[in-house]
Amino acid sequence: MILIAESGSTKTDWVLVDDENQITMYKTMGFNPFFHSSEFIAGKIKESEEFYKASKNIERLYFYGAGCSSNDMNQIVEIGLKSIYPNSVVTVDHDLLACALSTYEGEPSISCILGTGSNSCYYDGKSLREEVPAIAYVLGDEGSGSFYGKKLLKDYLYNQLPISIKVDFENEFGNAKSDIFENVYMKPHANVYLASFMKFLNRHYHHEYVINMIQNGMNEFIKIHVCCFPEFKSVKTHFIGSISKIFERELKIAADHHGVQIGNIIQKPVDNLVNYHLKHVKIS
Repeated sequence: MILIAESGSTKTDWVLVDDENQITMYKTMGFNPFFHSSEFIAGKIKESEEFYKASKNIERLYFYGAGCSSNDMNQIVEIGLKSIYPNSVVTVDHDLLACALSTYEGEPSISCILGTGSNSCYYDGKSLREEVPAIAYVLGDEGSGSFYGKKLLKDYLYNQLPISIKVDFENEFGNAKSDIFENVYMKPHANVYLASFMKFLNRHYHHEYVINMIQNGMNEFIKIHVCCFPEFKSVKTHFIGSISKIFERELKIAADHHGVQIGNIIQKPVDNLVNYHLKHVKIS
């Protein structure tokens, strides 16, 4: 049996494939070695009893995760997973590779992530290349859930929200300044907290304030993370992640403005990732 994981900062999709290619899917929280220790990862997997019991006898584990961008970071995840699956061959790689593999159509392309965070790469079927680094939610993550959540909270605290949105915000979250400061500056997983406000923003999707915010974020992402590739006008650009799917209209407007040819927009790449492994990896 093999276990395939596609992990963002918010959630991890796990797919267990048995010797007859039967598939069972599970979900846990997202794991990111920038924020989570080996011990934390192992402990959270054990807490998910059904998943832990079902996956104990796997032979190979392929984990693709946010933050898994260097040997040091990958080792944090690998140590955590090996403590849970000591008899398994564990492979840890970047979520960008999962993005590339799940969108690849047999020709070179640019593949992008727009979820809790954001990132991009160029993939030709053999090698993966980045032009600009992912600098995470404090300094970057343009167009992502954490990017928009941060903008919403900043405008609320600066008293710059449209009155109808401000009233609804306070009805749902209260006079939230102290809670915001605690979650952003004192508690872990601030990026996930920021991205959690996308449900609230989506509720006000047709307000000009939200439309402009989303459009500006998409333009920033395309300008910084797609137009940086010399090939950006000659190849397709694919997208994975909830933000790219939910705000597909604004994404396409931004892409058209910059002369970018949109390819696939996939909310959940794990299905395509599993198909890749079923084609290229012997299960039993």
